[in-house]
Amino acid sequence: MPTIAVDKAALFEALGQNYTTEEFDELCFEFGIELDEDTSTSDRPVINGKQEPAQLKIEIPANRYDMLCFEGISLMLNIFRGKQGAPQYTLAPPAGGQLEHLTAHQEVSGRVLAELKNAVLNPRQTSRIRPYVSGAILRNIKFTQARYDSFIALQDKLHQNLARQRTLVAIGTHDLDTIQGPFTYEALPPEKIQFVPLNQTKSMNAVEMMKFYENDKHLSRYLHIIKDSPVYPVILDAKRIVCSMPPIINSNHSKISLKTRNVFIDITATDKTKAEIVNNILVTMFSQYTSEPFTVEPIQIKSPHNHQTRQVPDLTPRETQASISYINSCCGLTLSASEICSLLRKMCYTASPSSASEDLIDVHVPPTRADVLHQADIMEDVAIAYGFNNLPRSFPNISGTVAQPLAINKLSDIVRLEAAMAGWSEVLPLILCSHAENFAHLNRVDDGTTAVRLANPKTAEYQVVRTSLLPGLLKTLRENKHHSIPIKIFEVSDVAFKDMSLERKSRNERHFAAAFLSKNSGFEIVHGLMDRVMLMLKSAFMTSEEGLEGKGAGESAYWISEVDDKTFLQGHAAAIHLRMGGEERVIGTFGILHPNVLEKFELRYPVSTLEINIEVFL
Repeated sequence: MPTIAVDKAALFEALGQNYTTEEFDELCFEFGIELDEDTSTSDRPVINGKQEPAQLKIEIPANRYDMLCFEGISLMLNIFRGKQGAPQYTLAPPAGGQLEHLTAHQEVSGRVLAELKNAVLNPRQTSRIRPYVSGAILRNIKFTQARYDSFIALQDKLHQNLARQRTLVAIGTHDLDTIQGPFTYEALPPEKIQFVPLNQTKSMNAVEMMKFYENDKHLSRYLHIIKDSPVYPVILDAKRIVCSMPPIINSNHSKISLKTRNVFIDITATDKTKAEIVNNILVTMFSQYTSEPFTVEPIQIKSPHNHQTRQVPDLTPRETQASISYINSCCGLTLSASEICSLLRKMCYTASPSSASEDLIDVHVPPTRADVLHQADIMEDVAIAYGFNNLPRSFPNISGTVAQPLAINKLSDIVRLEAAMAGWSEVLPLILCSHAENFAHLNRVDDGTTAVRLANPKTAEYQVVRTSLLPGLLKTLRENKHHSIPIKIFEVSDVAFKDMSLERKSRNERHFAAAFLSKNSGFEIVHGLMDRVMLMLKSAFMTSEEGLEGKGAGESAYWISEVDDKTFLQGHAAAIHLRMGGEERVIGTFGILHPNVLEKFELRYPVSTLEINIEVFL
């Protein structure tokens, strides 16, 4: 969960009450957040001869983007404590009545324009980089140093969390009085983009900028987002002055400061939904500092390519419904509709009993609560407002909630216990491995229909979901060569296979595998472990001479036969056959590994392995 540091004295002033650390910790718990640290009780650094003010470090739930700043925390706690009502956000056009626009045009040159006093998105150009745009204006805002710092910090928090390091959303803020609309949002070749970057004095083109910021500890992490694109996104004003090059950096020309009174916000994104969420959070949190609190000036987005026009931001509360019986059953309460509505007001909702049904309430979700997706979220907020410590404590009156292990897990535990009692050590390798480890290193060929591949693996070590437990066991032996021999290890875990007949196109299969490393092959030792496990699974060993005629349909029997498997040394491998319920199948193999396999896994001594599909015994 993100941790937000706020000035202790300023927060208590905003709350209109001083708290001890214990009292504020209790308030945080009641609201569903957590006080991580009160720095007033620890040594604080001295900066420019002054000791750093005491701070409260508060852990915020990952879904509460509206509480990533001082303004959101103080507002929500005041509403929760009944000190103020939920704000009513208003969209107000400028004094002249003419909204700023954002339009995107497609020109013969292939340039994509997005005018902010009429801005458009070309699907064939901006869609190659950042196809979505949004924005808003905060008129007559008054910054103090603390408010300015919080404004910048909220943008950083949104960039790191919801915006996924600016890959999904990038925010640009500008002093509207230094630029002039209509603005354009274009996709231009990098050498055509020329401006002075934020906090710099030298003008550069985008190519030079990429080199300049390669070693910048803050901005270098974002360069990859557009670096390999033939065109870069850029926002220009009516005089073709660059305002920003999202998602990298703004222009120094439109830099905001403590003297800024009108802030233009541009949002560019690859995810339209997240773009609107970020826009809503930013303007709702800081519109309280405008001359008319909680008032935002919208802009219009015009899209000539599809003849659409929309106004952003949309701060209209979302309408939904919640079941009273559902809320009461989950919380163990017997609240009336009016009582639930009263509790929801403490959590910044507007709610009323529904005229459609006595069991429903109509709920208006504020634009700050993008995390509310289902009536379960509303139920959770009712429980918070009621007080977790006040909820009745009782066991569920449904007998079906008594837990019991899945049959496959119970069987796995039995196999684990038997292997451990036989003197083998359990290991737990990762389920992902490289493609080579799963196939080439085992002298196996990938037919393209077996292994589940990762679409975008971060490293070559994790490319596929394993189809055998052997790669993990052999890598474990490789990393533990310094231990004394013999080494006897086993694993009981899942492998995965493609299965196009299933909804998710894949299936898991529970396997048992073991590996024995020593100066001798240890084939007979692995054979003995296999016999012990099969005996424990109530499967009788059969020789080929005995035949199966005497076995009933419900009885289980197994036998082994030589198999030509390139993973193993020729003539030193066997397939395990099982007859159960009248059906015969091969459930596994065991043998001495081929020298090429040992070489690939950097093993000097012979290794014998065993692998069985134990899922067939259920």
